[in-house]
Amino acid sequence: MNLIRRRRIFLCYGFPSTCRFESCYMNFEKENFLRTKFISLLQKLPVATSPHWGKMNLQQMIEHFSDVVMVASGKIKLPIVTPPDKLGRFRDFMMSEKPFKENTKSPVLGEEPAPLKKHTKEAAIGKLQEELIYFFEAFEKNPVLITTHPVFGELNFEENIQIMHKHALHHLRQFGVNVN
Repeated sequence: MNLIRRRRIFLCYGFPSTCRFESCYMNFEKENFLRTKFISLLQKLPVATSPHWGKMNLQQMIEHFSDVVMVASGKIKLPIVTPPDKLGRFRDFMMSEKPFKENTKSPVLGEEPAPLKKHTKEAAIGKLQEELIYFFEAFEKNPVLITTHPVFGELNFEENIQIMHKHALHHLRQFGVNVN
């Protein structure tokens, strides 16, 4: 297994013990999923697909995920809302392969889904694609960039990939897509 080809692998060694060499390799798979597979899975879903849980419709979920990516890239800046004494436990969950539970509520979202910003699902997917490109470019330009996640704290590239992948799988399951 030749992991040297990943120029970002070195980032793992300077960060918390939750980012180990194995997780860097796993994050390559997760990065590849976010770069190449996530959008195509969303494109295949009919706009009328009903969620198995939650209040968001498909387009609201896609627009929500665009916001998630903008937080990960640093475009949207939010304060950390997790109490410091719980942050370690939350980060351990983030770095685990344990999925989010159905109906997990975000402490930064309201009770009702945000109103739609785009006129179509396709336009929402286009915006998400733009934000994913921006995210990867931001970290390519500055490989040591740290961004702030409101629940999981300060995250590097590998940690952002981990939580976005976990979050993407959660929402795909919400709409009946099983990627395992």
